[in-house]
Amino acid sequence: MLARMDILISEEKGVRQLHFGTEWVQGAMRISKPHALELEYTREMLLPLALNANRHWPRNALCIGLGVGALPKFLLKHYPACQVTVVEISPAVLVVAQQHFKLPAQGPNLNVHIGCGAEYMATTQRQFDLVLVDGFDEKARVGPLNSVPFYLNAKSRMAPGGCLSVNILSRQKDTEPGKQRLQQAFDGQALILPPCGSGNVIALAHSGEGFEDNLRSLKANAEQLHANTGLNLMNSVVKFHQTLVLQSAA
Repeated sequence: MLARMDILISEEKGVRQLHFGTEWVQGAMRISKPHALELEYTREMLLPLALNANRHWPRNALCIGLGVGALPKFLLKHYPACQVTVVEISPAVLVVAQQHFKLPAQGPNLNVHIGCGAEYMATTQRQFDLVLVDGFDEKARVGPLNSVPFYLNAKSRMAPGGCLSVNILSRQKDTEPGKQRLQQAFDGQALILPPCGSGNVIALAHSGEGFEDNLRSLKANAEQLHANTGLNLMNSVVKFHQTLVLQSAA
């Protein structure tokens, strides 16, 4: 059953925001920079781009949850060879993203599937280099997207060397259950980053042997990413490395 929700749009100081019937911000776009990532947590969700030095990676990406389309828009602009698939439960959100937030029409590099992200993950046979999960309803609940079966299905859909990036914030801001489910699915190898300023918690998991832990290499990757796309993830890279070191020592 597809979701029904009240969709509201607000604008303040040049930033257009999406709401699902409340003041809770579901996405934002700076009108003068429609392809930039306005919200800190969306930038941090793309940390895998700074962890991989291969300019041709990702070849394909799956976005669960559309919102204003910030993540797919960024990938489409800066990684034109990347095939982007989006799964969004609400057809109304897709219309709003296209009409008010500059999401391009579907084409060779963008496919939007209307349906449940958990069901899609359980049934698709495709594999993805990058999986981005940021799906919430009007009450900021993630439902089956924050479950061990979902994370296990996501793990099976990740290509060799693939990466999963998840926003595990809940309305109650109690992220501990989500952290435990993700760690369980990935045999304790997931990496949970400290909260962003907004309270969003980004978690990463890798399908290969693990994450790069050389800070110099990571900073070099981040500098190149910044030069290529304008996305500055240097602070996130340092935070990532500190978290990785602490987890390795535990």
